[in-house]
Amino acid sequence: MAVEVITFGCRLNAFESEVIARKAGAAGLEQTIVINSCAVTNEAVAQARQSIRRLKRERPDARIVVTGCAAQTQAEMFAAMREVDRVIGNDDKMRNEAWRATRKAFDVASEQKIAVGDIMAVREMAPHLVDGFRHGLPRVFVQVQNGCDHRCSFCIIPFGRGNSRSVPMGPVVDQVRTLAERGHAEIVLTGVDLTSYGADLPGAPGLGGLVKQILRHVPELKRLRLSSIDSIEADSDLLDAIAGEARLMPHLHLSLQSGDDLILKRMKRRHARGHAIAFCQQLKRLRPDIALGADIIAGFPTETEEMFARSLDLVEECGLTFLHVFPYSPRPGTPAARMPQVASSAIKRRAKQLRAAGEAALQKRLAAEVGATRDVLIESDRLGRTEHYLPVAVWGEAPGAVRRLAISGHNGAQLQA
Repeated sequence: MAVEVITFGCRLNAFESEVIARKAGAAGLEQTIVINSCAVTNEAVAQARQSIRRLKRERPDARIVVTGCAAQTQAEMFAAMREVDRVIGNDDKMRNEAWRATRKAFDVASEQKIAVGDIMAVREMAPHLVDGFRHGLPRVFVQVQNGCDHRCSFCIIPFGRGNSRSVPMGPVVDQVRTLAERGHAEIVLTGVDLTSYGADLPGAPGLGGLVKQILRHVPELKRLRLSSIDSIEADSDLLDAIAGEARLMPHLHLSLQSGDDLILKRMKRRHARGHAIAFCQQLKRLRPDIALGADIIAGFPTETEEMFARSLDLVEECGLTFLHVFPYSPRPGTPAARMPQVASSAIKRRAKQLRAAGEAALQKRLAAEVGATRDVLIESDRLGRTEHYLPVAVWGEAPGAVRRLAISGHNGAQLQA
């Protein structure tokens, strides 16, 4: 084993893990496991710590390096773990010199574990070209933005990622072209606050403009997809692209978080319930077959049963297909952690109700797909996904191909074609 990277959390971390693997390998590190951590919930941090302990038991000779959002926000905690040999900051992990310094520290048996810079001082974002993802994946990620300028009261991520910064359009288009030419059929644009893309660049180009430039200048790209977006920041070019660009997939994941106006205000979100519903209705007018997902938090501080019911109603009122449910988890240092907390039993019950509503919505969408003909990206010899990100059971197909298939049924978890 040279370098193995284990990824927790978001799609952006998945992209960055590919960069880490190459930079750490190029620095000459050997027998090294890198934990690319997530800080979005207490559970995510606990999972990273458990994995570190397990990996050290299984591979006692391996060096363990921790990086990612949890390493940035809780560096001392990870450094105090006897299993950990090095803690690297979230911006530092993308720099060659951090990995060369890590190898040097290991070579001289340095006792200095922490190499974490000031993430808030980072103002620019260099493009990181991943010229061919491992395993020949049909779907790959391209990082176009990092950080967040907003301060939602529950969120620790800005302190792990820093302020919002964007990759200029030209390098993004070049990277997408490179990946498309090397056979990756679908590109997912990803970032921490994706719809803030371009605000820090000359001329302040928006995400919609970037999408149009990619599709215009990379005709060989089969499919373009977006990761999570914030509806309040969706620009007119993006809405125009959703309506008119067939290669932009009809699937969006929205950062909604709650369906109650008072809770949204206490979260310091910038949209209201009515805006969220109106936005989803607008999307369905522009692209009638669009599939929508959403993040929703269960049991945010001060949330009553009536407030929660309004979140539960969003599944139907917004026409959601995919639900990502977060049981509220207080993050140290955030304003929400100091608010009156909801009982853990109520949080668990509400999260269970939301997940049940999400499962019912997914079943409804799977049933509605029967009889349709869909373009299915073959991910493996057993799994494909439609334009709407719905899973399809396949057999014997070549990964990377896009096949037009008739949907004949579903088994409750996957479409059958």
